[in-house]
Amino acid sequence: MTREKTIIRTSVIGIGVNVLLAVFKLIVGSISGSIAIVLDAVNNLSDSLSSIVTIIGTKLAGKRPDKTHPFGYGRVEYLTATVISVIILYAGFTSLIESVKKIINPTEPEYTNVTLIIVAVAVIIKFLLGRYFVRVGKEVKASSLVASGKDASLDALVSLTTLIAAAIFILWHVSIEAYLGAIIALLLIRSGFQMLKETLSQILGERPDREKALEVKGLVETFPEVSGVFDLVLHSYGPDSLVGSLHIEVPDTMTADDIDRLEREIAEKVYNESSVILTGISVYAKNTAEGTAAQIRDDIYRRVMAHKYVLQLHGFYCSEEEKLIRFDVVVDFAAPDRGAVFKEAVADVQAAYPEYRIVAIPDADVSDRE
Repeated sequence: MTREKTIIRTSVIGIGVNVLLAVFKLIVGSISGSIAIVLDAVNNLSDSLSSIVTIIGTKLAGKRPDKTHPFGYGRVEYLTATVISVIILYAGFTSLIESVKKIINPTEPEYTNVTLIIVAVAVIIKFLLGRYFVRVGKEVKASSLVASGKDASLDALVSLTTLIAAAIFILWHVSIEAYLGAIIALLLIRSGFQMLKETLSQILGERPDREKALEVKGLVETFPEVSGVFDLVLHSYGPDSLVGSLHIEVPDTMTADDIDRLEREIAEKVYNESSVILTGISVYAKNTAEGTAAQIRDDIYRRVMAHKYVLQLHGFYCSEEEKLIRFDVVVDFAAPDRGAVFKEAVADVQAAYPEYRIVAIPDADVSDRE
């Protein structure tokens, strides 16, 4: 079964289950006068709406690439997860308002054995549904399904608290319905904000998955001509669409034809084995001739790495004939002033080698580090 069909099937199951639960809870909540059960039913309806949004988003995300969007519509799924988060927030704020009204004007609920049995069954069903959504969501990398699954698990906890409230009322005739409803509403609001934060982070552009970054670099490093892989950048255009670029370090004796052949082989291997599309492979030349380049490299490496917050020096090349030294410096994001750290490191090198022209580029740690 395709990823799209799996997401849609799972969402349809969620819609059916949540609608049935909502109907039963609305009936039970109305008969018993329990505001907590009624709000729980409303929450089930919002979950059904979330599943409908997931289906719509999945269908849109599955559209083929076109002239306007050459990398496809996969990012629509991030927008879908955002809409679901907003729905949860709306349900939370609405529930909070209704609970406050009940606190101001309290009413005593009337519980029956049937009421308690229905709520208990709902707890089990929502817990299992939540686990199912999260499992399938992780398998197919669907953030909207994972978000719905986490919400369903929270719903199970909510329903469990209504059982506790019912037990307290039956045993001691103390009604905590309205206060419990307020707590439920606050939990929903908190969950909605957390999901919204995670989804917006994906839309803004997160650091790529470390395992995927290491996988891509490992594949490139299998080529004997490549002595180093750096500056890997991966852009996500949906859960199954990664587009990237990187630098490779190769001997300075390679011809343009050699490099062209190597880059094509690398792109093919990476795509076939990791599904990542490499749209750009840039080259760093590595000194191969006998001379003092190796000694200079070791000395410069020691000088640059001695500076606090410097993570890496790469892309080094030294031309004794042109009196030219070039390299890249990776500075930690934790540095108070990354630009100042870079300038100090380069100034140190320039002071040690005044006869050389230093061409240094500031770089960033964007992929595979912890």
